[in-house]
Formats: sequence, structure tokens, C-alpha cells
Amino acid sequence: MRWHAELAWTGDGLAEDVLIEAHGGRFTTIRPGTHRPSDAFVLSGLTLPGFANTHSHAFHRALRGRVQQGEGTFWSWRERMYAAAERLTPETYFEVARAAYGEMALAGITCVGEFHYVHHQPDGTPYSDPNAMGDALVEAAMQAGIRLTLLDALYLRGGPGKPLRGAQRRFGDGDAAIWAARVTALRTRTLQLPHVKVGAAVHSVRAVPRDQLPVAVAWARDHEAPLHVHLSEQRAENDGCLAEHGLTPTRVLAEAGALGPRTVAVHATHITAADLDLLSGTGTGICLCPTTERDLADGIGPSAALRDAGCDISLGTDQHALIDMFAEARDVEWGERLKSGHRGTWTPYELLTAATSTGHEALGWPDAGRLEPGARADLVTISLDSVRLAGTDPSTAPSTAIFAASPSDIHHVVVSGRHIVRDHHHTLLPPVPTLLTEAIHNLWS
Repeated sequence: MRWHAELAWTGDGLAEDVLIEAHGGRFTTIRPGTHRPSDAFVLSGLTLPGFANTHSHAFHRALRGRVQQGEGTFWSWRERMYAAAERLTPETYFEVARAAYGEMALAGITCVGEFHYVHHQPDGTPYSDPNAMGDALVEAAMQAGIRLTLLDALYLRGGPGKPLRGAQRRFGDGDAAIWAARVTALRTRTLQLPHVKVGAAVHSVRAVPRDQLPVAVAWARDHEAPLHVHLSEQRAENDGCLAEHGLTPTRVLAEAGALGPRTVAVHATHITAADLDLLSGTGTGICLCPTTERDLADGIGPSAALRDAGCDISLGTDQHALIDMFAEARDVEWGERLKSGHRGTWTPYELLTAATSTGHEALGWPDAGRLEPGARADLVTISLDSVRLAGTDPSTAPSTAIFAASPSDIHHVVVSGRHIVRDHHHTLLPPVPTLLTEAIHNLWS
């Protein structure tokens, strides 16, 4: 396949008239300053590497608009989320996830990290196939045409000294060793699927007893897999951990051996200065989800301090109040502006890197997220003639895209060499708005 990009953000910066060739799902040629061959598909506008959505809970897409009204906190929002979780079946999970992943493809997302914790039947009993829910997510991503890192979450309790209750019973395997055996079986049967990787997740220190954490750490190490964990999203999480252990969640993870280059901590909104010192030098990544953190009134995290401590920053849409990687990227910078009264803490190129190559690395795909020979052939092309982007100076197109573009400006998406979105339309699925409407109705009806 051959494409000719009017403008492209490559490993060498912004370039014009770029010939892009791919074979076997990987780029073979990225050549700027080239006249368009007659057989090349024209990419008008700005072409970027594919986006990586590092943190997703697919079924939360069904909550959009249902949880934004009224007063409350993260904890009251959680009860509404549990109501959705209680209703899921493998069939409705597949429907919602396929539609959500279709929306992600339209938004330029070529790989998603699915933080998956709804495993079992409503009473906590495993399905006849204990990985039926995980299989639904794998099939959903395949039909939507995007890659998936399925981060299977260990979730064993409702909080310090609290058993799993209500919808939480669906999340737990009873013991970390049982969880590890189930996840190993899931990983084994997906090894031959080119669009899937299986990784590990610790839902949170709140949901996993301290003595069970090393099992998840060992599983990720032994399988050379990513390990993701919600970290200090809420002040109450820190307070509960201090009351139970006399330690912050970051310190508990450090003592369990959970910090390191394969680990990604999600949110890190309320970490302390001592936590920053622990993270510094470990290679632990951080996934920020600014839209969710605003929507749930979590707070504004210390993104610049985390970056300066040596943490690689990636981005996620989490509960999908929006699926918009431009919004996630610019909100990192805007949050710093609100806190500091200073502009330009993050450059547009740093934010693009967080949305592309760093996110792919966090999900176990280090060969993606770059327009360069040998990388996976993922690309996203943004029209520059929309009402939002009209008048863009080509020399500042990446910056303009970060601070003004929306998914509506994306007109082409290629994943591993396949044209998944063409002229704003998904090539593999029925109309995605229809899929979303039907899937969400079926879940709530």
C-alpha cells in the first residue's frame, strides 16, 4: 500500500510531500519531498502516527450523559457505574465494547488498553468459560479493527476489611493464584492473535490485599507483560491506605516490587512528594486521564512533576465522557496552566508523543506510534480545512491540531496497513452511531 501525505509528523519532525509505503502491516518507506506517484492514496492535511488509548473501561461508554448531571463525587458516580456493571452479559459487553472501539477508531485510536475487571456472573460464579467476558472484548476489538492490550485486573475486596458486595462480586476471583491461572489461560489462547496482547492489572491497593500483590507482580514479570494499576486517584484512597498500612499506595506498591519499566500507574492525581521520589528512576510510566479526572472532580494531577521525575506520560479516555485524544493531550497542558499561572509547561510535541509512541510502549507495542520504517503501519490524517482548523499555518499544524482539533477532523485512519476509517466512515462496521445507540439501549433496557 502507498500513501502520499501533504504534511506528516515523522521521527524527524514535520515534513511535506511524504511518500509512505507499507508491506506486511509495517512501514517500509517514509520519504519526504517526493512527488505523488499515480497509484498513491492522497492524504490531504496533517498525518500523524496512530493514537494509543492507554486506559479504557469500555462499558463506561454507556454512562455518558447519565452521570454528568447533579451533585456528588467519585464515590456517588461509582454506584451508577456498578448499576451498569450488574447488567453486563458477554453479549451486551461485546456490543458496547465493539461500538466504543468503533468510536475510538473514528477518533484516530489504533490501539487500546482495556482495564478489564468485570469477569464473572452477577453472583460471582465464573461462567462455564471463565474468560467469556475477556473473549467478548477480544472479539469486539477485532471487529472494530484496532489492536487491544487486555489488562486483566486482580480485584479481591471492597476495601480494607470489606468483602466484595453487589456488583463487585463479578470482579473477584477469590484469590490471586486463581486469578493468575485464569489470566494465563486467556493469554495462552490469544498468543496467535496478531491484534491482541494480554497484560496484568491490579485494580488498586484498595481492592487488593497487600500480601496478594506479589502474585500479580510475578505474573507480569514472568510473562514480560505490562502491569497497570489505579494509583491515588482519590484522597480517600490515600487516607484508607494510610489507616490500614501506615503507608501511601505508592509505598505499598514499591514494597511489593510493583514499580518498574513495565508498570503504568493510572491517574497519580494525589501522590505526595515522597511518592515522587519513589517513582523517580524506576521507569514506571504514568497514564493521565484529564477528562475523567475533571468529570469526576478528582483533581488536577502533577503532570509536570511526574515528567520531571522521569516518568513517561501516556494518555487515556478512561470512562469515555469523551473519546478525544486531542482533548486529553491539551488538557494536560491546560491543567498545568490553571495550577501554575504559566503557559507552555508542555510542548505540543511532548503531548503528541504522549498520545502516540509513549502510549503504545505502555501497552506493550513499542514498535508502534511512529512514522518510520519498520514501525507498525498506523496513521491518522486530519483535515485542515474544517471550521476549527481552517487557516492553519502548515509550519504550526501539529500545535494547532493539539489545541484545536477534534475527532470530527479525522478523515483517514490506518491500522497495521489496513484502511479502517476512510473519509470519516468506518470501513468494517455498520454506522457507529447506530451501533452505539443499539448497544446502550440493549444494556439499559
